[in-house]
This record gives sequence, C-alpha cells and structure tokens, in this order.
Amino acid sequence: MNLLALDTSTEVFAIAVQRGGEVFRHEAPGGAQASAALIPAIQRLLAQAGLTLPELDAIVFGRGPGSFTGLRTACSVTQGLAFGANVPVLPVETLLAVAEDARARAGVTRVVALLDARMDEVYVAAYEWDGRVWHRDGGIALHAPQTVAVPPGWAMAGNVFTPYGGRLPPGPRVDALPSATALLRLAPALLGAGEAVAADGALPLYIRDKVAQTTAERAAARAMPSQ
Repeated sequence: MNLLALDTSTEVFAIAVQRGGEVFRHEAPGGAQASAALIPAIQRLLAQAGLTLPELDAIVFGRGPGSFTGLRTACSVTQGLAFGANVPVLPVETLLAVAEDARARAGVTRVVALLDARMDEVYVAAYEWDGRVWHRDGGIALHAPQTVAVPPGWAMAGNVFTPYGGRLPPGPRVDALPSATALLRLAPALLGAGEAVAADGALPLYIRDKVAQTTAERAAARAMPSQ
C-alpha cells in the first residue's frame, strides 16, 4: 500500500510515507513550528518516496487526544490534502498509536497508554494485543497522575514519566509516542475493518472540553492544600 501518516498531537511532529515495502520517515519539534513546517515536510518526504498525493491509498493521522492546536493542525492538513487528491483518510486514536509504539520498542502486549494532557492531568486508555490486532479495554479518560490505575502485569507507556513519574503507580514503563511509523503499522488492519472515511471525516477527538483555566480557577487551585 501507499500511505501517508502524520501526527502532531504531542511535542514531536512525525510524518512517514510507505511505498510498498519501503518506509520514509521524518520527525521534528512540534508545537508552534508544526503548522508552518508540516506541509513542506510532507512534500519533501513524498518526493523522496517518489509518490504524488493522488497515488496514496489513504492518509493516516492521529486524531487525538492530544494538544488542541496540534490536533487542529493534523485535521486541517489531512482534510486539505485528502480533498485535493481525492483520497480517503484514516483517523487513529493517538493512545492506540502509543500502545503500538511501545509494542515495537519493548514487546509489551498489555499497555496502559498515557499522554501528557497538561494542567496536571494525563490522557489514559488501556489496550491489549491479541497477536494480530489491538483491543481497547474500556474508554479513553482524563485523570490526575496519582489516580491512574494499572492492572497487575500491564505496562505503562507514553510521554508522561518525566513530568509525572513520581505520582504514577509502580510498574514497567516504556517511553513511547504516537509515532507515524506506528500509525503505518496500525493502518492495514483498520483499513481492512472499514475505518477509512472521506476527507470531511478528518475530525479531532477531544477528551477535555476546556483548553485553559480561568484566573479564578488557577487561584483556587493554588490555594488548595497539597495532596
């Protein structure tokens, strides 16, 4: 398959292009730089792979949860490219991509995937690998780090261990991100399951309703006693 995969949900923006059995990848700092750098980087990577947008079978993107700005960037770029090239899009949960990245890095098959949600919270979802595909156990949630539950025998994976490691439960830990190469590995099974949608279906998955606290809310949080 010919696929373009991209994720801008974290502090790293990741792109990968698959042409048949070859994979071409690019990673760079995310945040404010991602919106300006993403399309030129995609164009360069497609050229390196010898592909044009209409030759793609699908554009795969991390739909969230994650950075609000990053998710909007991924969705708008994916929509624009897919509309112009008339190719379908494949939205993928970023936490699922974290689980797949951890499997590739450390061989773990039962993963509590975690992404930094800022504001002293983390996005959480649990996934189990059956040897062929991943299955999510329960929903996607937003938790304070100290309230994350990890079943015995499961590993934690994500980008949360530096800011919140001391407040998370004990257990195996794997540094992992929703990498573009993880998205590519997930794509065949998801496409086979009919998960691809038209370009206007490139929509973000938001778990938190509010982007920021008000001044009063921040003051109230500072006044609360430490746990």
